[in-house]
Amino acid sequence: MKLVRNAVVLCGLCMPALALAQSAAPAPVSAPAPYTAETTYAKLIKKYPFIHIASSELPASVRAVRDITYIQRGGHALQMDLYLPAQKAAAPLPAIVFVHGGGWQSGNRQEFVPMAIRMAERGFATATVSYRLSPEARYPAAIHDVKSALRWVRAHAGEYGIDPARIAVAGGSAGGQIASLVGVTNGIDKFDPDGVGSKVSSSAQAVVNIDGLSDFTSPAARENEDNPARRPTAAGAWLGGSYADAADTWREASPTFYVGAKTPPILFIGSAQPRFAVGREAMIEKMQAQGVAAQTVLLPDTPHSFWLFDPWLAPTVEATAAFLRVHMAPAARQP
Repeated sequence: MKLVRNAVVLCGLCMPALALAQSAAPAPVSAPAPYTAETTYAKLIKKYPFIHIASSELPASVRAVRDITYIQRGGHALQMDLYLPAQKAAAPLPAIVFVHGGGWQSGNRQEFVPMAIRMAERGFATATVSYRLSPEARYPAAIHDVKSALRWVRAHAGEYGIDPARIAVAGGSAGGQIASLVGVTNGIDKFDPDGVGSKVSSSAQAVVNIDGLSDFTSPAARENEDNPARRPTAAGAWLGGSYADAADTWREASPTFYVGAKTPPILFIGSAQPRFAVGREAMIEKMQAQGVAAQTVLLPDTPHSFWLFDPWLAPTVEATAAFLRVHMAPAARQP
């Protein structure tokens, strides 16, 4: 596949992914502060007085199918919501599974409802998914969950007018890292124990990583691990220890180390806060060497979690739609 590597500048700070301060007390860790559009807005409005929380109101052109249990984990029913064009399409639709952020320890699938609705308005079938957070289950549980969500969407594609050969995974912040790792580990049983023996693939044909890191092992990602007051960090809590204690896991969870010729195309959308996208450029260089399509869209003067707000959601949606129309064109890839 011909490489597409662009840096497109189009137009923010709430959930510090790797640097999120935690109690220095040993486990059990206290519940993290909630990560929502409302709590983030309260932190950002003084610096960005022009922003508005993106609307989750359902327009007449989009229908929703909510609270679908895609897999049962003990007593926890993991669910997703689907957002589909209200008018039946003439041909099966490409789909996107959205993975919320929150430092692997907080947040919920409502975060991506505004973007899911807007993508549905543009002819995509979309799903917002819940997954197990670190207080419930550490890495790699979230990876297993999102892959199961992809499999569910593919298995039920016929019911919802979805093209099973065109399913992307996207996410923001921690969700961006999860989405990338899910995408680059297509076909690796270790990351998909639920799929062993299944005839339905959990593969993603494209990835959209919105301000999520690509390399836990880089010096920038490990910077806060040396501070005793920041133990565990959000990453450490999810990965089961600091880098010094769990270096192999930190490496295993880093998407950059799985780049190969079969890596799906990836769109990186970034804020003006480079620490949240650590490892992005190095990963793109690896993709370039393998001839894999990549694109970078940067939104200057934005905080982390910019996709939760207008006016920044609009360019995020347009960049995502444009990228997927090119790299998930009908019959372009097979699961």
